[in-house]
Amino acid sequence: MFPALKTEVKQETLPDPYEDFMYHHLQYYGYFKGQRGSLPNSATHQHVWKNNPRYLLNGSFGKREDTRPDPLPKEKLLYSLMLRSPLLKSRQLLHGEFGEVNPCLQEPRGLFAFFSSSGSLQAPRWPIECEVIKENLHHIEWVPPQPEYFYQPTGNEKLPEIVGEEKGTVVFQLDSVPTEGSYFTSSRVGGKRGTIRELAVTLQGPKDNTLLFESRFESGNLQKAVRVDTYEYELTLRTDLYTNKHTQWFYFRVQNTRKDATYRFTIVNLLKPKSLYTIGMKPLMYSQLDAKTHNIGWRREGNEIRYFKNNRDDGQPPFYCLTWTVRFPHDQDTCFFAHFYPYTYTDLQCYLVSVANNPVQSQFCKLRTLCRSLAGNTVYLLTITNPSRTPQEAAAKKAVVLSARVHPGESNGSWVMKGFLDFILSNSPDAQLLRDLFVFKVVPMLNPDGVIVGNYRCSLAGRDLNRHYKTMLKESFPCIWHTRNMIKRLLEEREVLMYCDFHGHSRKNNIFLYGCNNSDRKYWLHERVFPFMLSKNAPDKFSFHSCNFKVQKCKEGTGRVVMWRMGILNSYTMESTFGGSTLGNKRDTHFTIEDLKSLGYHVCDTLLDFCDPDRTKFMQCLTELKELLQQEIRKKFNEHGQDMDLEGSWSDISLSDIESSTSGSDSSLSDGLPVHLLNIAEKVRLHRPFHSGSSSLPESMSLLVRLVEFSKYPKICRKYSNSILTGYPALESLILSFITFHLFIYS
Repeated sequence: MFPALKTEVKQETLPDPYEDFMYHHLQYYGYFKGQRGSLPNSATHQHVWKNNPRYLLNGSFGKREDTRPDPLPKEKLLYSLMLRSPLLKSRQLLHGEFGEVNPCLQEPRGLFAFFSSSGSLQAPRWPIECEVIKENLHHIEWVPPQPEYFYQPTGNEKLPEIVGEEKGTVVFQLDSVPTEGSYFTSSRVGGKRGTIRELAVTLQGPKDNTLLFESRFESGNLQKAVRVDTYEYELTLRTDLYTNKHTQWFYFRVQNTRKDATYRFTIVNLLKPKSLYTIGMKPLMYSQLDAKTHNIGWRREGNEIRYFKNNRDDGQPPFYCLTWTVRFPHDQDTCFFAHFYPYTYTDLQCYLVSVANNPVQSQFCKLRTLCRSLAGNTVYLLTITNPSRTPQEAAAKKAVVLSARVHPGESNGSWVMKGFLDFILSNSPDAQLLRDLFVFKVVPMLNPDGVIVGNYRCSLAGRDLNRHYKTMLKESFPCIWHTRNMIKRLLEEREVLMYCDFHGHSRKNNIFLYGCNNSDRKYWLHERVFPFMLSKNAPDKFSFHSCNFKVQKCKEGTGRVVMWRMGILNSYTMESTFGGSTLGNKRDTHFTIEDLKSLGYHVCDTLLDFCDPDRTKFMQCLTELKELLQQEIRKKFNEHGQDMDLEGSWSDISLSDIESSTSGSDSSLSDGLPVHLLNIAEKVRLHRPFHSGSSSLPESMSLLVRLVEFSKYPKICRKYSNSILTGYPALESLILSFITFHLFIYS
């Protein structure tokens, strides 16, 4: 593997390579103090193992007691190789000015301004496998003058036969899309180098009515289009990059349209068995000619809508299909279709530039970089509060933390966030009062990489970030790690009144919250007051009945549960439907952009009610909540044919026993380690099979257990891994170092 080093090792063989490696690595990171000797057997060793890895740290940012002796020349060579190996990719280690071998951990990067004085945008960075067209797309915002009602099935909708490319003609197909088995390596502005190929078919003349498809733009998603009839196309969506799952979000362009024809589109590889398309939701369409000539933007379109199971006979899990018909408004138009109103990374940056250049808003809204994503895109942090007159006044402010787009295909979250920002940055007296009372920490786009490439659920690590808020893998999940760390520091400074993460929901209408039941009798039902107030302030959009406060084991890694366990009582996930409302005067109508933005305002309005010094509203809501809970308990007992006297200790009943599980995502469980670490682990397995004989890839923390299996010193390694599991801050570097060393020893 490393020929030069192999020669060196042959000439001067290390007496015990695993021992030397473990000794230096553990001692460097502060896990082991003792004299030189055999790690597992020496009686002279003074082991100082602690579950908390900060045991040997001085200060909060890792000033370590330097107990490591100077390495011998041969040890320097081995250690230098490990640290310089391309497999050990870490931005935490700093080398000396002249390349000395003794690295040190760099200080945490400070928050710094992200826009230049000219206010120029940072171009999105793409994985180097992705082809990206050079056109800049822009869609106007528009509110339909009339309500857009749900589609009402007639019962005569056609169920098309799925024929595939065997009987059709492929008119568009992406070839260079990374899927399962590959993993993210690097990125660049503009994606793949070289000439951008023309993937659409070449028209044979003005009478050729073949549609020209394209999706290689920001947030776009379409893998393949097959023409199966003159005006009928079967579409295949691209899975989230580096996975074989999560086909839901679509956003693509068609050109060469014909006005008088009825087209049929059928998406053939959806994965969810339930969908809002079965209860009236329509796709979105955008016409560039209508936008230019009539100032009309995105609108709901489609007839003969059906969502059905594709009964494949290949033994694989079933796909589900969405089919609809549409008539284009113009000949030779450029149109777009989307699952929901797109909101791209560039859209966010344009908005933030306008805030940064506003002389008033920039006084109370500070824009900073929280971190960089895997691809190097900026994750922005906004701190919004009015300047305080005294230090005591500043310290007395409570904090509110809001975030969105951890799931990139849930663009509804960005529109709610935009509505919130529009209001909180305004000169409204209520907005000014909120800025006087609170410090708002806002992360408007947690997963910019996923948004850019058109993923539905995952980051470029191939994992659902909203299952990894407990992660120690800072390098693999930087957006989540830094967000949690920011909130942790915030909790040390001041009380955090509320945390809310904005999401989208694909199977339920309306808007609702998921929270966490509080077991402290002093604050019993208090976590339900804010969503209950919100349902009163937005009765035609927000459904308290759809809210759920049960903490499931499979949701322990979500933002709301992790922040709740960190001490934030009011910790929520806000779910906004992709469809519309079943409530009040908006019943059976689709939500518009303005509807979602208005909810951002209602969040602010409800926050003022929630924190009103006059506790009349709060106590009234608490009383109503108790009455609702009593009704729910009676209903549950009646369903089981039991009677219960609720005048006694009814409040001792566990609320989790009353509530059902949340009907959240299909990807409830963590998929384990990011795919690039699993790939390295597979190299280890192929290089030297595990003693257990298992051929499956190690997943999640079992990777360390597997590494222990072939270690010479399993007892020490188990202690080592136990320390990691309790919060080791450089886990990824450690795993990569271990694997790098193993590959070197057995190469």
